[in-house]
Amino acid sequence: QVQLVESGGGLVQAGGSLRLSCAASGSIFSIGPMGWHRQAPGKQRELVATITSRGNTNYVDSVKGRFTISRDNAKNTVYLQMNSLNAEDTAVYYCNANSLRRSALAVGMDYWGKGTLVTVSS
Repeated sequence: QVQLVESGGGLVQAGGSLRLSCAASGSIFSIGPMGWHRQAPGKQRELVATITSRGNTNYVDSVKGRFTISRDNAKNTVYLQMNSLNAEDTAVYYCNANSLRRSALAVGMDYWGKGTLVTVSS
């Protein structure tokens, strides 16, 4: 069984930094793009950043220049370095893994973590 577990969330003051981690565990052959999403109270979930297995990245405009997504393919882990945090970044952050294959012949499936809460105090 595959699991994605996020860590690194917490309470931080405006202007501060946090680093989120998300580790995929279980029987894993390969993972396609990985990403971070967030859902603020009363709002829809939004895509924050994505990274391909080759390291190509994309960001939502609101975090460009402040957040950096990275991954360690050997560890099946994706990271999100968040700098210059502000109150609008307060949300539950979820990671996801796309096209995760459990064997060479398996069909790729998408998996989600349960989320980690980031609270930015102003």
